[in-house]
Amino acid sequence: MASLLLRNTSFFFSPLPQSNPYNLTTPSRFSSFLHSHSHSQYKPSIKLNHHHALLPPLLQSTLSHDHQYPLLDSLSASLRFSPHLASAVHAALLKLQEHHTPHLFTALLLAYLKLNLLPAAHRLFLSLPSPPNVVVYSALISAFSKSNNHHHRRHALLFFLHMVHSDVLPNDYAFVAVLTACIQTQNLQFGQQLHAAIVKTGYLDSAFVANALMGLYGKCGGRYSLVLKLFDEMLQRDIASWNTVISVAVKEFMYDDALSLFREMQATDDLRVDDFTLSTLLAACSRSASVVEGFQVHTHAIKVGWGNNLSVGNALIGFYTKCGTIDDVVDLFEEMNERDVITWTEMVVAYMEFGFVDLAMEVFDEMPERNMVSYNALLSGFCKNGEGLKALDLFSKMVDEGMELTDFSLTSAVNACSLLGDYWVSRQVHGFALKFAFGSNACVEAALLDMYTRSGRMGDARKMFCRWELEEFISVVCTSMTCGYARNGQLDEAISLVQHSQSEGKMIMDEVAATSMLGICGTIGCHDMGKQIHCHAVKFGYESNIGVGNAVVSMYFKCGNVDDAIGMFNGMPSTDIVSWNTLISGHLLQRQGDKALEVWSDMQKKGIKPDQVTFVLVISAYRLTSLNLVDDCHRLFNLLRNEYQVEPTCEHYSSFISVLGQWGLLEEAEETIKTMPFEPSASVWRALLDSCRLHKNTIIGNRAAKHILAMEPKDPSTYILISNLYSASARWHLSEMVREDMKEKGFRKHPAQSWIICQNKIHSFYARDRSHPQEKDIYSGLEILILECLKAGYEPDTSFVLHEVEEYQKKDFLFCHSAKLAATYGILMSKPGKPIRIVKNILLCGDCHTFLKYDFIVSPMASALVKTIGETLHDPCILKSFIDSAANI
Repeated sequence: MASLLLRNTSFFFSPLPQSNPYNLTTPSRFSSFLHSHSHSQYKPSIKLNHHHALLPPLLQSTLSHDHQYPLLDSLSASLRFSPHLASAVHAALLKLQEHHTPHLFTALLLAYLKLNLLPAAHRLFLSLPSPPNVVVYSALISAFSKSNNHHHRRHALLFFLHMVHSDVLPNDYAFVAVLTACIQTQNLQFGQQLHAAIVKTGYLDSAFVANALMGLYGKCGGRYSLVLKLFDEMLQRDIASWNTVISVAVKEFMYDDALSLFREMQATDDLRVDDFTLSTLLAACSRSASVVEGFQVHTHAIKVGWGNNLSVGNALIGFYTKCGTIDDVVDLFEEMNERDVITWTEMVVAYMEFGFVDLAMEVFDEMPERNMVSYNALLSGFCKNGEGLKALDLFSKMVDEGMELTDFSLTSAVNACSLLGDYWVSRQVHGFALKFAFGSNACVEAALLDMYTRSGRMGDARKMFCRWELEEFISVVCTSMTCGYARNGQLDEAISLVQHSQSEGKMIMDEVAATSMLGICGTIGCHDMGKQIHCHAVKFGYESNIGVGNAVVSMYFKCGNVDDAIGMFNGMPSTDIVSWNTLISGHLLQRQGDKALEVWSDMQKKGIKPDQVTFVLVISAYRLTSLNLVDDCHRLFNLLRNEYQVEPTCEHYSSFISVLGQWGLLEEAEETIKTMPFEPSASVWRALLDSCRLHKNTIIGNRAAKHILAMEPKDPSTYILISNLYSASARWHLSEMVREDMKEKGFRKHPAQSWIICQNKIHSFYARDRSHPQEKDIYSGLEILILECLKAGYEPDTSFVLHEVEEYQKKDFLFCHSAKLAATYGILMSKPGKPIRIVKNILLCGDCHTFLKYDFIVSPMASALVKTIGETLHDPCILKSFIDSAANI
């Protein structure tokens, strides 16, 4: 590394390269560059009053006697505490031009920097009577690099170039100051050149400089491997060295590495930790759901005397918000001797995280002081809890009170519009963004585009996409548009946009894009493209990202590749609660309830704290077990509140009702709904109605249907469920009446659709569909398959035909189901031995399931792997339907 970078040390004395994103001037032109700016934005305001009238005589007297340096030192020290005195001395010095004293000019310059009067310091720098030394340059670079003004940060780099061009050799403080400027301006190229200079001048042996270098590579581009290399080569390490490498590990999602480094730190250097170490470790434990390790860090903090520290206390609130209970968080908050605005904001976040919206609002109202982060926390909390109206109401108040809105504030307001799905409100928020110049903000624009796709307004989204001019965020927008196409069922457009964007280099497959695209591949069953994205993630090091890893596991499960899904999970360097939820839901997609419960058992043994979603999934798993484990499900459900501090929601009750219904306990399920502590939602009654369809109980089913229709009178799926319930009970006239009622009210159900991806093109089929160009070949092949399956023992189950027709007609209906057509086309178009993945928008019917098992047996060309995706009517709690693998049967 050193030998590579040493070649770049000539940057000290050579012109800058043409590729110069910060418009840095060469050292030879630096002085003229500074002077060209000195009379515009850098004019200091120097005001004198009658108290300062005595300053010129006093200075003249002081400067005329060489022995009065103690008085001069006293004056220099006083300058750092009074802006008015500093301005007055500056004016007096300009008046006494014949008595230029470098010592006093330097003291005045350092005073301006101390008082954060950077424009005045810059002007004084230009008029210094003699070249400054390395101390002055270091102070200038350090002060300008820490400014919030990007223009000032840029000038910190220019000061360094001017120093080197003036033959002033940098010391360790100067190198650290300019590396800080590189971090602030995200100028990695300049930082790499500095690395070469540091190696050449021998300052790499300084822990002070090496720490700054590690910070550069950790915060500019995430060069974690290079940070580790620098750390390993350090001859001396201090607490800042360990803190830097641990924080970079956490930033790069290497949570296990962060904890391992902490253990190594305790074993080798025996350094006492500080509040930064503990706060960073607690963040790692929180994000990776490492409950046991988090408890250990908490215990260690108390042991070494940092338990009452404010920063550590704030980090502990964040940890117990993710990995503890709301009681733990409240206890910590009440025990804290000192609180700041971060503490109160963390409490707002905690209550929102646990779903206590009212308590979060109470804490917000009680806050002694608030900042924009506090408001944004409440705003995003409303969105997280589905409170779109409250979020927009808060946003309106923020606007009325004249608060300085951030892009995060407006993005949350846009997300609230997405929750409401109100087109006109969305248009108003869009207009607000344009009026107040947020329309040119890439984050807000991307959120607006996503809002239109989520509300089904693909025409408006497409217009925004076509007018997009900000090249920096084009990849984000392409990803958002692709997800919108997939979300709205326009799958051909989604795949086409991906291929077009990648061919033109518009879509950069970073961690966010990879996660989104993997989700799409799982949704549409595009296994080959998903595998390619996984390989891309491995190649560029994204696989260690927890979000990407979770998306890969989910994609493989949804595409029926169980072995690769489990292998990916086991190989992840660190996991969080989402990872475990993904593993459980993957087994549920495979109808493997027993394996899902095994994962739940492993979570308990490893101390992984479950969340609300975990319990929805685990309760649902009892529907799919090989044995009747309703009693175990009862016990778990009753422990939610007392053992796990999870308040049961409608989703938990829906899952529990589905379990009771699956095992025939319909009366108990209905009684459970009646005794719920809050008003049951339509999803709870729908779970009971679907169970009644399964067991052909029209009496309880009718009661459930009345409740659903009272709550959601315009939901077509409810009418379909009622109609199917009557059909399953052979009450054809009632089933027909329900369907006629639907027609009169103008309700339409989405027809069952199956599709298959061949050569990166989606081929869709409906029942009895004859629109495909190869329709004749498909139906001819299907006839052969049906005859072969019948010979092998397949018996059509006409109970899945919910129409009153003759028996032979029922068989004709069965044989032309969309899944059978898609499977036939897949066999015709695939090479021998290649899996066929059929995707369906509703639950696969039992007869197609049986047929495809025989299809797998009789077909020498391919094994049929059947996958159903969509919001199933069979179980309202599991948002994805089940994957049935013929290879596992």
